[in-house]
Amino acid sequence: MALIENLRTILLDNQETSLFTGQARHAQWQNLSNKATICIGVRRCGKSTLLNQKIEEKKALGLAENILSLNFFDDRLTELRTGNLQLILDAYYAIYPHKKGEKIFCFFDELQECQNWEAFVDRILRSENAEVYITGSSAKLLATEIATQMRGRSLTFELFPFSFTEYLEFKNIAYKKLTSQAQYRIQHEFNAYFNCGGFPEVSNVDEKLRIKIHQEYYKTIVHRDIIERFDSLHPKATMQIAYRLLSSVSSLYSLNRITDYLKSLGYKVSKDFVSNCIGWLEDAFFLFSVKKYDKSVSKQNLNAKKIYCIDHALVTSVTNLLNEKQGYLLENMVFGHLRRKTENIYYYKTAQGNEVDFLWFDSNQKPNLVQVSWDVNDEQTRKREIRALVQAMDEAGLNTSVVVSNDHSEIIKYDGKEIHIIPAWKYFLS
Repeated sequence: MALIENLRTILLDNQETSLFTGQARHAQWQNLSNKATICIGVRRCGKSTLLNQKIEEKKALGLAENILSLNFFDDRLTELRTGNLQLILDAYYAIYPHKKGEKIFCFFDELQECQNWEAFVDRILRSENAEVYITGSSAKLLATEIATQMRGRSLTFELFPFSFTEYLEFKNIAYKKLTSQAQYRIQHEFNAYFNCGGFPEVSNVDEKLRIKIHQEYYKTIVHRDIIERFDSLHPKATMQIAYRLLSSVSSLYSLNRITDYLKSLGYKVSKDFVSNCIGWLEDAFFLFSVKKYDKSVSKQNLNAKKIYCIDHALVTSVTNLLNEKQGYLLENMVFGHLRRKTENIYYYKTAQGNEVDFLWFDSNQKPNLVQVSWDVNDEQTRKREIRALVQAMDEAGLNTSVVVSNDHSEIIKYDGKEIHIIPAWKYFLS
């Protein structure tokens, strides 16, 4: 009975409370009939705020009493996480028995905290006149088995920290007309974005507070979303893996090397354990692995992978990756920009062994080559990057490619091909 009373109180409070709606996002949050709308992403990227925006839209239409809203990180709902989710509907209809049959709007924040939530949501969609919106910080919400359990009754969207254009909108900076004055302001804000990253909460705080907040994010993700959620048998080894990978963004890693490193520190762990940990970090949308491109999927899985973080500035707040590694951070930013578009991202090695940072495929499966170079004015660097791109364009049958630089702009024409060198601030406006 205490749980039912708590549920009633929470439901009524959430209907009456004016919620923080923050910044409008570019995420296309849409609902289709008889499908649950699911938004997933890393902690603190703005999922709850996006949910609040949709709730306030319904309230503005006079539908407050038809809203059923719960955040499953609420400690008052701990008992519900392993119990009977039907109590949610029981509590709501105990307050509003006359609403049975009317359309209700269910908003469930961080629903992955509850066991068997998929069957519960599936039943709501089948038996109630309802729209269902869900957020979660687990990539498993995208998994095939989830879609199978819900019989195709879900539509999933990803949310990331602020992109550069979202950051500009947050700062009220116009960027669609590139006048001289607008370019100056955008370049200035790009430097700020490079330092603070895209997490909404740190966009307007000083450096010391930003670093502290980032470090708290890191601890919470590793402890709560990794160690606790997956019941890691080696918590300290898990922390070592997370830190080592975070310190190696934009670089290759191998399971064998990480396993040997942990063993040198005295941890008795297996390669399978290391592989599981990396999978958990990816499940939390914290780290991303990128494979070497190969037409053979089995060969893709055999080659070393590159690692990237959800936010480049969080890397500098937590690790010792300092300013002399600006090129690595810029590459991480480019990965984030591309990952917002697609999951089909690889690194590419030419037949001669030269590397191109990204080969990505757009929605039409068209390949695109992107190289990242902080300073293309260095002659040796310039020759290396161009040589790799020319070879890759020949092999991929492409006539154009892109180099993302810190501040250089140029078009290089070579043997009927074009290499567009673009300043990072302008590239991130695309």
